[in-house]
Amino acid sequence: MKAARTAMGILAAVALTTAALTACGSSTKPTGSTPRSGGKLANGKTFTVALRSDPGNLDPDITTLGVAISVDRYLYDPLINLDDKGQPIAGLAQQWSADTTRASFTLRPGITCADGSPLTASDVAANINFVADPKSQSPLTGLYVMPGTKATGDDATRAVTVLSAVPDSFLLVNVGNGLGIACRKGLQDRKTLTEGENGTGMFAISERVANDHYTLTRRPNYTWGPGNWQPDQAGLPDKVVIKIVQSETTAMNLLLSGGLNAALINGADQQRGYARNLFHADTQALIGELFYNEAGGHPGQDPVVRKALTQALDLDQVGKVLTSGTGKKATGAIRETPNPCTGDTVAGNLVGHDLDAAKATLDAAGWTAAGDGVRSKDGKRLTVALVYATQNGPDGASAAELVQQVWKGLGVDVSIKGLDTPGVNQTLMGTGSWDVSMGQLGFAVPNQLVPFVSGATPPQGTNFAHIHNQDYQAKVQQAAAQPGAQGCPLWEQAEESLIKAVDLVPYYDTVTPTFGVKATFTISQDSITPGSIRMLA
Repeated sequence: MKAARTAMGILAAVALTTAALTACGSSTKPTGSTPRSGGKLANGKTFTVALRSDPGNLDPDITTLGVAISVDRYLYDPLINLDDKGQPIAGLAQQWSADTTRASFTLRPGITCADGSPLTASDVAANINFVADPKSQSPLTGLYVMPGTKATGDDATRAVTVLSAVPDSFLLVNVGNGLGIACRKGLQDRKTLTEGENGTGMFAISERVANDHYTLTRRPNYTWGPGNWQPDQAGLPDKVVIKIVQSETTAMNLLLSGGLNAALINGADQQRGYARNLFHADTQALIGELFYNEAGGHPGQDPVVRKALTQALDLDQVGKVLTSGTGKKATGAIRETPNPCTGDTVAGNLVGHDLDAAKATLDAAGWTAAGDGVRSKDGKRLTVALVYATQNGPDGASAAELVQQVWKGLGVDVSIKGLDTPGVNQTLMGTGSWDVSMGQLGFAVPNQLVPFVSGATPPQGTNFAHIHNQDYQAKVQQAAAQPGAQGCPLWEQAEESLIKAVDLVPYYDTVTPTFGVKATFTISQDSITPGSIRMLA
């Protein structure tokens, strides 16, 4: 997130979390006190939650934006859910099994779509096959479903069988939990999925006003919530209203005045929530991460430039600015649950801060300081276009300005540009008009990172930074043949290869609260778990 959810959310974080290409976070248990309104559950209420930007396209097989995925969780259910320990529990499926190449699911009986039509095993297989087909150009191909994977459905027995085209260490989680399942009418007319229609989830979309709000209505016949979830329990909201609130200060004001029931707060306004002793559920996520554009014609193509620019930065200081001093040094690029690989891939592998060494590194490679900046041997100035995600609020802008200041002191010509989540996605995956990105990726298992740091580049693939690290690819090939946690040493060695080559620079984690007023909930997969919401009087 979950399976990858902030891919950047997922580029949100696209998910760059929460979650960036996905989205960004990991913790599932709420903390803090019971709200002052008391703990009495209330029926018939509307749950109002803030998002920092408009989710855009809601097609669950197309989007990798963390904000869109957080909305899709209300509308499109996965085959299995994950509990707070990352273990599979029932979703659309009541039974399942998997190894590295084959997975089987048996659907619960009586599942219906938002329009009342039945969901069949064939419909589920069609979802998987769409993502598996490279012709579909789904960004989830290679992320949750390997290209060429084949799924079949037996409608009589409600059985779905998936045969992965290549070994997938985390096949059950990727296919079972990574895909939100859409209904047949949506698969036949995907324009309806961009609007959030034809879903299998707890809610159906009833109103959509772009850049303002989305209204969702709970389906009265929905009975297949996570695990042993019961549809007749007290406190479930009748409606969910998702408001687009770009300012965290405004979101906190609305929380305190009763205009919101929930909002994720990244920056200094957290202290207002803590001071009022508000309920909060926390998300731990990778927030500080650098990518260099290694495509031809960009300075990041030169590994020496990547190394020198990274050496020049005190990344601990940048991280403190980015998190208002509340974060901590990152220990890896895969930070969301249920990641079974817990080793520290950053310590000893990330280039250390040394400004003098950065200058010497550039000089030794033929980049010399001139009166108007750093120039190459042929007289070309070293210029960098830095982009950052505005979803991180004023702290994100301050961190970008700090990076700009340091690099300018090195003699580099640096421009910075803040982009909302769709803008980050369009720039990294589309125009390519960037040199360094401060947007982060969010993933839950190691192989979800693979298509974003290797393989085909946009528009054919999602390797937006044009990374070609042969050692990483070799380690990935070995790790993919190992089931689950057995392959962790190899997955961690692969990630270390990226960090040592300065292809990937993860440097800071954050613990971000989602505050609640007159409502409680849990966080999973980098966003609120819809079935966990309980309204209070």
